[in-house]
Amino acid sequence: MAHRKFYDISVSLGKESIVFPGDTPYGRTMVQTLEDGDDCNLSGITMSAHAGTHVDAPYHFFKNGKTIDRFPVEKFILSARVVSIRNRVAIEPAELENVDVRPGEAILFKTRNSTEGPIENGMFREDFVYLSATGAEWCVHKWVGLVGIDYISIEKFDSKDFKVHRKILGNDIPILEGINLKNVPEGRYTLYCFPLNISGGDGAPVRAVLMG
Repeated sequence: MAHRKFYDISVSLGKESIVFPGDTPYGRTMVQTLEDGDDCNLSGITMSAHAGTHVDAPYHFFKNGKTIDRFPVEKFILSARVVSIRNRVAIEPAELENVDVRPGEAILFKTRNSTEGPIENGMFREDFVYLSATGAEWCVHKWVGLVGIDYISIEKFDSKDFKVHRKILGNDIPILEGINLKNVPEGRYTLYCFPLNISGGDGAPVRAVLMG
């Protein structure tokens, strides 16, 4: 695979990752250290299932929705289309009219969240670019296999009804949040984004990689 190019689109936990207001912050504490004379370096981690780059499962918003461990592993290896979005507020269908996305393919939205740095500065901001409700309907209509966005949430910050999450997850489409597409050109890739196998999980952190 020497001719292949790989893009790690995951954010670094504890350095670049963003904490959504009210969620559990990421933390790592040393339990044992070589410096203190212990046999090894050993750390404990506290974090949300939605920390950093992560996948949302339908159970996140639906009582009887599919949990993360019920998805087959092959669901997280799929062709993906990276699409650049110029709209500085929201991802709308008008900008997606000419996008060639195939049924079952992932669509990953590259916005100013990536290009201008908000996804990797570790600080939450309310004015991130989000997917509109009509944009979510477009994704479902196209039968995409996964929807990805370059911020910690796909939903407008002050949403009260979570229409976007409910529309996508309600159709058993996983959502990949917190990806950094800054250095990824538009185009078609193979996406690998394996979530931790959390029993009954509403979501899970992933290491997301694109192969071009």
